[in-house]
Parts: sequence; structure tokens; C-alpha cells
Amino acid sequence: MLVKTKAIVISALKYQEKSLIVRCFTLSGGLKSYFVPNAFAAKKSNQKIAYFQPLTLLEIEASHKNKGTLEYFKEIKLATAYQSLNTDIIKSTIAIFLSEMLHHSIREEEKNERLFEFLETSLLWLDTHREVANFHLIFLLEITKFLGFYPDVSELDLPFFEMTEGIFSNLPSLSCLSENETVLFKRLITLKFDSDQKVFTANDRQLLLKTLLDYYTFHLEGFKKPKSLEVLKEVFA
Repeated sequence: MLVKTKAIVISALKYQEKSLIVRCFTLSGGLKSYFVPNAFAAKKSNQKIAYFQPLTLLEIEASHKNKGTLEYFKEIKLATAYQSLNTDIIKSTIAIFLSEMLHHSIREEEKNERLFEFLETSLLWLDTHREVANFHLIFLLEITKFLGFYPDVSELDLPFFEMTEGIFSNLPSLSCLSENETVLFKRLITLKFDSDQKVFTANDRQLLLKTLLDYYTFHLEGFKKPKSLEVLKEVFA
């Protein structure tokens, strides 16, 4: 079936010498994997390597067999050309890190328009704003709404956050954050992308990032921490 849809590049893996396997989250059908033969050949002007950078927003026409096998692009173009995301070192590092996180987190091979719209809106915000120090933290927390383990905030006043159940507790346990960590986590829950970026120190951000990665590990079987984590830490050190 020939499908026209928006797509967000999640990952691109080199296959043999000239080809790519590209994983995208599509508006029309969730996760799809595409085989791009001769992707590194100059003649393939309609399937440029630049299209497959992490979190690129595409408009594609593709043949979808929907049999769990690799699909094929027929036409590709940019849905939106980023202004700064690919050239700003901080933003491009965030994009690489978040694309890895999504690669290890999103497993839906079905349509999810709300998730697609959240991803697209968030990436356009990142591209067009200068103060982005907390973006990756807010993004990772917000994505848990779609992954099914957003924290239960009905008892936000309690002093400890229990990681395995995703609830706030009156008593500490082995899987609870400390009181200080819980205070930081609560502050993160209240933030939006437009919130003051100076609410956290560099150390606070490192601690929150560790907390979020641990939280993902508790709730996603087989979750792997991104290889780009250390680079991200250096950028925000």
C-alpha cells in the first residue's frame, strides 16, 4: 500500500557499505523500518543522507506492506527545515541523545497521533528557542505519559517518590528517591518548556537525568542507557 505521511527519524543504521536501515515514527502508522539501498550514492538525490539525521521531520511517500518486514521509501522531503537544531552543538547533542532514548523506549507499531504531535511540537520548540538547558529533562518526563508510567501526582505533597510504583510515599523504601531528590523531581514535574531555565544548577540536572534514566530502567524491560549519555553530560557540565 502506498502511503503519504509525516515521519520523524528515530535512528539510521548503516547496512553493509552503501545502504541504511532507517527507523521512523510515522503519523499514519507508528514505528516503521525502511531499507534505503545505495543511500551513500550521490545519484540518490531524492534520498539524501541529510534526511536521516536524528529527529529530522520528514514528509514521505512509501510502500507499506505492514508485514513486519522492512518498508521502502518512494519519495522523501523535509517537512520542516530546522533553523538551529543541526548546527547548534547543544541542541544537536540533545537531539542525538533523545533519538537514542526514543529508539530504546518507543515500541508501538501502531498509529498514535497524540504521541507524534507531541514529538513534532517539542522538536520545533527546541529548534526555535535559545534557552534549552532543561528541555531534555522535561521531554523525558512528558514522554512517560505515552509510555504508560508517568508519575501519579495525586499525593504530590508526600516526601518520597517510590520509583517502581511511580507514586509519592510517606515512608522511604529501597526504591525511593531521597527527600532532596524527591524535591528536585517534584520541581521538574511542574515545569514546562517555557519555564525559567535557571531553576536547576548543573549538578541538579545531572542528578535529575540519572533519576529519569533509573526510572526508565525500572519500567521498560531491556532498556539500555544511550551511548551518547556521556557527551550530553559534558555539554551540560
